[in-house]
Amino acid sequence: MNLPIFRPLALLASIAAISLAGCGSIESAAQDDCTSIGWQIGSKGYNDCFKARVYERKLDYSLPPGDQPSPSVI
Repeated sequence: MNLPIFRPLALLASIAAISLAGCGSIESAAQDDCTSIGWQIGSKGYNDCFKARVYERKLDYSLPPGDQPSPSVI
């Protein structure tokens, strides 16, 4: 085995794993938002807050109406 070849691959794999571990889902972010302002999980207010925050976050991450993704330059 040639160790110098595997060192950059191991580094790249480690960086990818750490960056993906930091990404949360829309649902977990919405849950954090609602619990941080004091709602108890399972209460009616929490459920309303959760649904609203998930909807808002999905709008934030969606493309504008009629917008098409542009092709990559690569």
